[in-house]
Order: sequence, then structure tokens, then C-alpha cells
Amino acid sequence: MEIKTLLEVEKLALKKQKVYDTNPVHYILRAALASMFIGFGVIVAFKTGGFFYVTQSPAAYPMAALAFGAAIILIAYGGGDLFTGNTFYFTYTALRKKMLWSTVFKLWTYSYIGNILGAMAFAFLIYTTGLFDDPSVNGFLLSVAEKKIHISTFQLFFRGILCNWLVCLAFFIPMALREEGAKLFVMILFVFCFFISGYEHSIANMCTFAIALVLEHPNTITFGGVIHNLVPVTIGNIIGGSFLMGWMYYYVNKPFLEEK
Repeated sequence: MEIKTLLEVEKLALKKQKVYDTNPVHYILRAALASMFIGFGVIVAFKTGGFFYVTQSPAAYPMAALAFGAAIILIAYGGGDLFTGNTFYFTYTALRKKMLWSTVFKLWTYSYIGNILGAMAFAFLIYTTGLFDDPSVNGFLLSVAEKKIHISTFQLFFRGILCNWLVCLAFFIPMALREEGAKLFVMILFVFCFFISGYEHSIANMCTFAIALVLEHPNTITFGGVIHNLVPVTIGNIIGGSFLMGWMYYYVNKPFLEEK
């Protein structure tokens, strides 16, 4: 059973709440750090995949998916606060009546705002480096950003559900493991799975779009297109994390949790 791991989820959620209650600015800055860490993953992924993209190799996407695993390690061990993971942690804790629902929605909002600010700041930093100015380097990132903008709302919504279900599992399952090597392997494996499957992660997309918009990009990549992607993906991510993870684990373990 997952009882011990779920108790760790509660502790983590309450720790995050304490950070906010102590100093909301610290909480927002931790959220900004999380999207910056994802930004590092985006850069590594598209730089790595780009070497294969320019040769039209089918290995471009798998290599990018593998390299993107750096992002989850940075978040897990670097102290970032990610909105998508919070949809699971806070929902579960609220269902356990250890957190008010008003607090859940407040913390979701501030973590999302922090993630946006971090994505914008990281995009600016990448712009100042000039590392993505060359079309032979930024072509892969821009092509992926353009495709994401033109996916239907219906498909984006369900890809968002599947994505955060898997991403939350990537944080949840390692909590039950003792060996750090095993934890790292599971995290990277699950992130590879979500990336290679083509699912949609709101914060990863946020970082990708922010970088794409500060580069010289085609007219097909617009702010309106970004909103078209992020709204259904964010809603899907919320359902994947709060219902398929938070509510599901609460419901199937409820008889055992009541004994605690």
C-alpha cells in the first residue's frame, strides 16, 4: 500500500503552505525557480535534439526527451515549487481535511504566477546569451512550438490530463524508494515517457513558448496561439493531478487512512 508515501505527500503539502504563510514572496520565488529549472531542461533538450533535427534524423525527439530529464532532477533536489505537482499534493491534503480548499486555490494561483514569472525571466536570460540566434540551432525548438500552437483545444485538454498524471507519478513513486540512484532513474524514465508520448505540460510549454517568442520566430507563433495552448493544457493538468492522482489515491486508500 501507498500509505507511508501518501503521508509524505501530506507533509510536503503542509511544508509548502508553511513557506507561503511565513513569506508569500519566498513561495513565489520558489515557483519562479521551478520554471527556470524547466527552462534549463528545455534548452538542454532542444540543443541535444537539434543536432539530430538538422540532419532530419528520427532520433531528434527521443534524444530531446532523454535530455529533458534534467528538469525534474533540478526541481526535485533544487527546491523549486511546480504548479502541476501542487495540483496533486494540495488536492490530496485538502481531501484529508488537513488543508482548506480556499488555501488550495490560493497556493495554486501563486505557484502558477511564479512559474510564469520564472519562464519569462529565463527566456530573457537565454535571449541575452545569443545561443539560440542561429536558425540551425533554434529550428527544432521553433518547429515544436509552432506545432503545439496548432493542436486542437480538445486534443490539448486530454494530452494535458495524461501528462500531469504521469508527471505527478514521477514525483510520487520515488518517494517510496530509498536509493537515490533508483529515485533518479524513475524520475528520468517517467519524464521521458511523457515527453516522447507527446503529452502537454503547461509549465514546460510556458517555458518553450517564452523562449520562442523572444527569438526571431515565424508569424505563425503568436501570443494568441500560446493562450490557445496553455488554457486547455492547464485545465487538463489540473484534472490529471487533482482527480487521477489526488482524489484517486485518497479514495482507494480511504479505509486504511482512517486508521491512521
